Amino acid sequence: MATPLTRLIDFGQSFWLDNIRRGFTRSGQLRRMVDDDGLRGVTSNPTIFEKAVAAGDDYDAGIAQLVRQGVTSTAAVYDAVTIEDIREACDVFADLYSRSGRGDGFVSIELPPDLATSTEASIAEGRRLWKLVDRPNVMIKVPATDQGMPVVRTLLSEGLNINITLMFGAEYYERVIDAYFSGLEDRLARKQPIDHIASVASCFVSRVDTEADGRIQAQLGTTTDAAKRAALQALLGKTAIANAKRLYSVYVRSLENERFTKLAAAGARRQRPLWASTSTKNPAYPDTYYVDSLIGPDTVDTMPPATIDAFRDHGKVARTLDADMTAAERDLAALEAAGISLKAITDKLLADGLVLFQQSYDQLRDVLRQKIDAVRSVSASTKA
Repeated sequence: MATPLTRLIDFGQSFWLDNIRRGFTRSGQLRRMVDDDGLRGVTSNPTIFEKAVAAGDDYDAGIAQLVRQGVTSTAAVYDAVTIEDIREACDVFADLYSRSGRGDGFVSIELPPDLATSTEASIAEGRRLWKLVDRPNVMIKVPATDQGMPVVRTLLSEGLNINITLMFGAEYYERVIDAYFSGLEDRLARKQPIDHIASVASCFVSRVDTEADGRIQAQLGTTTDAAKRAALQALLGKTAIANAKRLYSVYVRSLENERFTKLAAAGARRQRPLWASTSTKNPAYPDTYYVDSLIGPDTVDTMPPATIDAFRDHGKVARTLDADMTAAERDLAALEAAGISLKAITDKLLADGLVLFQQSYDQLRDVLRQKIDAVRSVSASTKA
């Protein structure tokens, strides 16, 4: 039976799951989502892994086995746990990856956030993760930082699939597209094939409204002018979607670029925009707000489980992404006219995102250390 989820592909949009958990994959639930809901990929990040490992006992047996085998460093256990999860998810999507002509069925793994400011270390880690996972449908996630752009270019030139993450503003996107084109051009210059390389540019959505609405509310708290208040209130909940539409227009223009025309002739794929952070943070907005409003061709929407359930139940399926583009630009212009800088918002969100992922990464390592120590303690007491 068709549902709003299964109908998304009719509009050229793939939906991916923004979550990974060992028990979910091994129980067959991930496979059922592929078969029943039309799920076409998975994304992960340090926050997702931290929540997965910390909740319940899905990982306890595996960690205990690693410790008994002499694997006791936090870094080694982290590697083993995450790589195994990514491999298993990749295997679930292997047939879809093949059937879609290598267009979907990807599983993303993120570079450790403590490498975000080191280009060379990130390149080395990207290569290492690619070899460890050893699946053609894995994507390496690289943040859209200054240091990340040469990482994207280099890894793409070496034939890796890349998911550029933590992207918020159009100025970042222009650089991401340039890095994508440059990586493929470098590879072509070496007479190597590019037709198998896939990439997505992860444009974060709801966090933009969280930050923008906060700044709008702050202004509302300091003005009594009726006209200004009305103009500000009209902007609440508008910035994220308008920004995403602007990003999509950047994508569409990139397809007309002479560089891409030449690359496409050599077999290059389109680097699809991916809508990330699509769960609704503000309870005043509908729970499918950021999915309903961004449906369009050549895109990916990665949703957490609660958003998937909501959209399956009552999502509204229509081509909305490239509708009212003029209105979107008008909303962004009104935001700037109100003295609220979109660039300041997106710059802050990138910096905040890196900090949040680092915190989750640190918390995950703490959880792993606790589990390792618990296993060693039990083992020591048994021997005694």
